[in-house]
Amino acid sequence: MSSPTHLKRGFAGMALAVALALAALPAFAQAAPVNLATAGPFVVLGGATATNTGASVLNGDLGVSPGTTLPGFEEAVVNGVEHVNDGVAAQAQLDLTTAYNVAAGTPVLPANDLSGTDLGNRVLTAGAYRYTSDAQLTNALILDAQGDPNAQFVFEITSALTTAPGSSVLLVNGASPCNVYWQVGSSATLDTTTAFQGNVMALESITVNNKASVLGRLFAREGQISLDENVLTRPLCPTGSGTTPTPTTTDTGGTGSGASANSKRRVKGNQTVPRVTRDGTAVVRPSPREACTAGFRATVRGHRIDRVVFSLDGQRIGSQANSPFAVYVKAAAGQHQVRARITFNDATRAKTMTFPYRACAAASLAPRNGPSQFTG
Repeated sequence: MSSPTHLKRGFAGMALAVALALAALPAFAQAAPVNLATAGPFVVLGGATATNTGASVLNGDLGVSPGTTLPGFEEAVVNGVEHVNDGVAAQAQLDLTTAYNVAAGTPVLPANDLSGTDLGNRVLTAGAYRYTSDAQLTNALILDAQGDPNAQFVFEITSALTTAPGSSVLLVNGASPCNVYWQVGSSATLDTTTAFQGNVMALESITVNNKASVLGRLFAREGQISLDENVLTRPLCPTGSGTTPTPTTTDTGGTGSGASANSKRRVKGNQTVPRVTRDGTAVVRPSPREACTAGFRATVRGHRIDRVVFSLDGQRIGSQANSPFAVYVKAAAGQHQVRARITFNDATRAKTMTFPYRACAAASLAPRNGPSQFTG
């Protein structure tokens, strides 16, 4: 027969085991911290390349590594710094890999395995969720932080993530796109007019179709990111959210890269997001002719000009991101053509001005009242 002392020890051991098990449950249910580190300032970071079609607007840094090309972004407005396979982009890719692996290794409760079901028409609270193959989003997904501004959502998707046209991710009750992570084992496709939120970390590629928007970041570790007239905004992240805080930009009203589309803001829910403007201007006015030996000079002036790319007879001869935007071409016999491709630091569509000239001719591109003479 067991002694009272042995019985007491047995009950004490059982109570301790139950207490330890209960203490372990919240840690298991809570998504592991994900830190983007130096990848935080990027709104787009590609591996092999990043491409753009049309008048996309990127509010955040743009980069690629180990790739070396960013085709099509002369058509876009990039309110941030471009990093083409430099040390900054390379380090960001290393930190992205770390964040990707942390997200992929976050424990998932059995009840949070959503494999074979649609993400749409759901309300999910903070935690980690898993798809053992593809994940599809149709209609709206609501992420509810339940009043916790640090609530973190991690989606571990073994294969592809695809959204249907017009789908959306909605954040309520203090949820922040800074703390939403989509770890994608292959590729992600955000279909037309999707309104997406969170940080997409894809191993291969990301395709964002026409007019889709993202409040968050797009990262491709190995492959390509493709944009098509999209608005992408890096969210304002408080210190301690696992990402880099976004600096506040002041509207200077001037030209050059100092003026930013982020300078006018509006509040949506508990998030402050940029107000998209389209008030960039640039018009042309001929200047007096110069001496024959002086060659040809062109100067572009206007409002909210971000960059001017000059070409002569189809060959690029200069790219400038600060005022004054000017180019000088030596005098040469015959008919020639100078072209200025102008992009703006808000959502104004890029414009192209073509100006023919003969040797010894000169012109000045300057603002004036009246209709624009640009085409584009």
